[in-house]
Amino acid sequence: MKIPYYHIDSFTKKTFGGNPAGVCILDSWLEDATLLNIARENGLAETAFIIGAHGKYQIRWFTPDIEMDLCGHATLAAAHVVANYLESISHIQFVSSTDTLDIKIEDGLISMLLPRRIPEIAIPPQILLDSVNVKPVAVLKSRDYLFVYDNEEDVKNIWIKTELFNQINLDPGGLCVTSPGSTVDFVSRYFTPQSTILEDPVTGSAHCTLIPYWANRLGKTVLTARQVSQRIGDLYCEDQQNTVVVAGYALTYKIGEILIDV
Repeated sequence: MKIPYYHIDSFTKKTFGGNPAGVCILDSWLEDATLLNIARENGLAETAFIIGAHGKYQIRWFTPDIEMDLCGHATLAAAHVVANYLESISHIQFVSSTDTLDIKIEDGLISMLLPRRIPEIAIPPQILLDSVNVKPVAVLKSRDYLFVYDNEEDVKNIWIKTELFNQINLDPGGLCVTSPGSTVDFVSRYFTPQSTILEDPVTGSAHCTLIPYWANRLGKTVLTARQVSQRIGDLYCEDQQNTVVVAGYALTYKIGEILIDV
């Protein structure tokens, strides 16, 4: 069996920047174990699998370890593949098991309408607090824990004590650390315990929480964001009444085929 495969760098205009994602085009769903094995073999933070045509596609997302309920950067990658290699369209709809995601593409900028997740003040497990070298000034939670810091340097200098962090079960969420940005409205980083890839370079789904938090704190609905991982990724954001807009650019790194026996 041959599966068309694309390796896309999301939330960047530069090769080796942003967050790499795999995109596989299927005619029908394979067994979950096979999808997970493909994602594991790809070795990327996420692989998106899509089925469809005429602007409407089913979508699923797999890390090398588990299936996810939502992945922003792999959705952006899938939209880039659809618009550049499958159909010449500017509007795409992805349907997952939990959401219908509307995508608009204009001059290469891919805008995703994602769920809005408002974080609430939370008391984290002590082991989670002990897992970071810099203690946060505030802690909130929606799907992910949100550790808030005073400045960008604190976020850049955070390191994770993995022997503690990997004892925590946050499935399917993770830990997002954030602060005001020096040249953008806010910055962030994202970590997942018990994961093959500890730090996700650019996490679109985390911005479902980051956007309403920073929109409320800064008193503005249109924001710029940067994930300050080693690869760096830029996001263009908008807070709406029931949804958030997460937008960014993408580029193709590799095109090929996956050959498997099923």
